[in-house]
Amino acid sequence: MSSSPGPLTPPPRPRPTPSNGPLGPGEPTVPAPDVVVLMTDQQRVGCTAAQGGPDTMPRTDALLAAGTRFDRAYTTSPVCVPARTSLLTGRFPTAHRVRQNSTAGHALYGADLLDVLRGAGYSLHFSGKPHMHPGAEDFDSYTGPFFHDSGPARPATGDPAGFEAWLRALDHGVAEEPTPFEVADQFPARIVDGALHALEQAPTDRPRFLWVSFPEPHNPYQVPEPYFSMFEDEVPERETDASVLDGMDWRFRWLHRLIEEKRPGFDRSWRRYRANYLGMLRLIDDQIGRLLDAIESSARPTIFVVLADHGDFTGEYGLQRKGAAMPDALKRIPLGFSGPGISAQERHELVSIIDVLPTLAERLTGEIPPGVQGRSLDPLLQGLPAPAEEFGSILGELGYGGVSYEETDRPPLHFSYEGASFDELNSVTLGGEMRMLVRGHHKLVVDDRGHDTLHDLLADPLETHDLAADADHQQLRAELRRELVRWMMRAADDLPVGAYTPRTRPHNWRWV
Repeated sequence: MSSSPGPLTPPPRPRPTPSNGPLGPGEPTVPAPDVVVLMTDQQRVGCTAAQGGPDTMPRTDALLAAGTRFDRAYTTSPVCVPARTSLLTGRFPTAHRVRQNSTAGHALYGADLLDVLRGAGYSLHFSGKPHMHPGAEDFDSYTGPFFHDSGPARPATGDPAGFEAWLRALDHGVAEEPTPFEVADQFPARIVDGALHALEQAPTDRPRFLWVSFPEPHNPYQVPEPYFSMFEDEVPERETDASVLDGMDWRFRWLHRLIEEKRPGFDRSWRRYRANYLGMLRLIDDQIGRLLDAIESSARPTIFVVLADHGDFTGEYGLQRKGAAMPDALKRIPLGFSGPGISAQERHELVSIIDVLPTLAERLTGEIPPGVQGRSLDPLLQGLPAPAEEFGSILGELGYGGVSYEETDRPPLHFSYEGASFDELNSVTLGGEMRMLVRGHHKLVVDDRGHDTLHDLLADPLETHDLAADADHQQLRAELRRELVRWMMRAADDLPVGAYTPRTRPHNWRWV
């Protein structure tokens, strides 16, 4: 999308009617739209037809074809809870302080997305996998928690208990045979059941917020027929395997050795793994279709937000799941908006999961809460130009803190070194600190030991050729380091708000 000079602020438009008082005299009102967030877990970019892959999610692709899809969206952290905390708070992990999955209850923020929507008169509904700081008590209805091998009790149809026991026996691995349980037992079907029930029971005289959070296509990688066989003949060839690891960050090698030690020959299943992964996406999409049919039949104006928390190796580098450094396979996410007042377009700016909260807050209330670090995308959703100063680069973070380990270290882990179970989000590959800057088509990653890597994402999208020591790239490397420092200052926490009023700019576009 062009970044040439043009209007940066959209013309005045009707505002949704708030619940906390009338608008100013003469200011037009429109009914506040419902908001539905459709979120997957560990969905890698490039796995749908709209993203250049197999036709795994036709209903979701069609939904976003009628709205705005961002093809260069990034997560703040390729770890579930830090990323979801960023979604809800509009803040980087540096600021909200949640840097691993075990610290959700320590989130720091002013007002999060639920606060904003509750204040605007919305009823709040959740169905699915939480992995977030709010609890069931923060919603008007709550179906969950669903995790990757367990879900809440439900009326006796099918065999949910047997299915969950079967999932646990997979130990987050790859199923070599179709799942021997019906689709109704699968979590996406049960989650959409809960979402449909929430919409049936929600008050009709208030706008509704519904967050539908699927645990899939996160491991364990399993799916029943017909999905198990659906993409066996369309599995994309992978571009790398473990042979590239010698030239990459040591964390990739450490993780590969750990998995190979625990599950010898695990990488031989990469085709089956990919076929299951694609089938899981179609199963999710079919269930999303059920939900979209119900919403469309209600004829209520609805804004949809479609995204994932982070990506998946999907067999590249000879690896499964996630857990090593910040390649685009893990850091890029699908992100799109659809609904009233949202243009049908594809945008190419560098955007982030932290931009969702300020976008919805500005569109629905006209205000962005203090402490939010994301940028409102509302002008972009209306098809307006975006300034390169603001959207030409983006920051990413990773690290549990402390001091980085060495490649030869073997400290105690969450799981013992014995047996097949392992945690890819371990204290070795995620210890210390890493920061990422993407500007244009170049990417710089720096760690706490002063080591950095530089990649050209056009020529080397899988980031296997490090340019950091190349003489022809030293000026670019220095420029990216300076811009990374600027982003890290932007990610510093400016809460609590004190006696002095900081300067702000429209849409939280700080560099325009």
